[in-house]
Amino acid sequence: MAEEQVPTVDLSTSKIAETAGSKGSKARQLLGMKGAQAGETSIWKIRLQLMKPITWIPLIWGVVCGAASSGRYVWTVENVLIAAACMLMSGPLLTGYTQTINDYYDRELDAINEPNRPIPSGAISLNQVQVQIWVLLLGGLAVSYGLDIWAGHTFPVLFSLACGGSLVSYIYSAPPLKLKQNGWAGNYALGASYIALPWWAGHALFGELNWTIVVLTLIYSMAGLGIAVVNDFKAVEGDRQLGLQSLPVMFGVQTAAWICVLMIDIFQGGMAAYLIAIHKNLYAVLLIFLIIPQITFQDMYFLRNPLENDVKYQASAQPFLVLGMLVTALALGHSNLVS
Repeated sequence: MAEEQVPTVDLSTSKIAETAGSKGSKARQLLGMKGAQAGETSIWKIRLQLMKPITWIPLIWGVVCGAASSGRYVWTVENVLIAAACMLMSGPLLTGYTQTINDYYDRELDAINEPNRPIPSGAISLNQVQVQIWVLLLGGLAVSYGLDIWAGHTFPVLFSLACGGSLVSYIYSAPPLKLKQNGWAGNYALGASYIALPWWAGHALFGELNWTIVVLTLIYSMAGLGIAVVNDFKAVEGDRQLGLQSLPVMFGVQTAAWICVLMIDIFQGGMAAYLIAIHKNLYAVLLIFLIIPQITFQDMYFLRNPLENDVKYQASAQPFLVLGMLVTALALGHSNLVS
């Protein structure tokens, strides 16, 4: 009589998949990503989730670009530590403040769209959130003031940038202005916050911030507007129901997708043209080579189905965009604009 076979392999495989899925959900939860599951009980992990660490990365990279464009960054232990302090200010502290205050004012909306978020789920009280907002804001301002002292600024440039950025964060999320209700104003505020503000901070920390750098990075931030629009496609139905004027709601999904990619490509191309104009031809060619893969992924993924392929497009194309930012920063740092 044949022995009965026990399906242990299938059961163990199922268990491994379940464990991996659970770990993935936990990671998404801590990073503050959409689609994370509720259930975290540690107050510190809940606070971290509110701060959305996944959003710190572009700001940290912006500081790197600013240091590069200053033309005066030298690799010493002291400079590395000071740059790290600037990244702490731009990322965990002030971006953490921005994300926390955004969740605070979006709590009613999140109760509909993302009920598992910390505030609508009741995992953290409103008083605790308010304390977190103030701690992060004051911590960021304190670090910025300390960096001004280190840099020997007669005018507190970094403190002023921190105050200005914090104000933009507030009016982006809070009534009566609530910039995020308008697709153009809200997304440009995001683009400038992710590209221009940390770039200015890194540049001012190690060099002298001038109006040419300010204007160029504000123009570059128009590409950031396009990147910010990509995030609007996953919420188009909810935005339409709530009367929010995102670009996909105003123009329709396909037209908004074209606006998005044209903003990204045209303004990066404009930066390449500017680099040619100031005789930084090698950097311009490198930037163009980094734009080409982005156009390819736009055609392969985003323009064909913006609603389904937004995340895939971002994961594929954005590394080339951020490398292009660094190429541009290095070109500016080696030009007479910062001499």
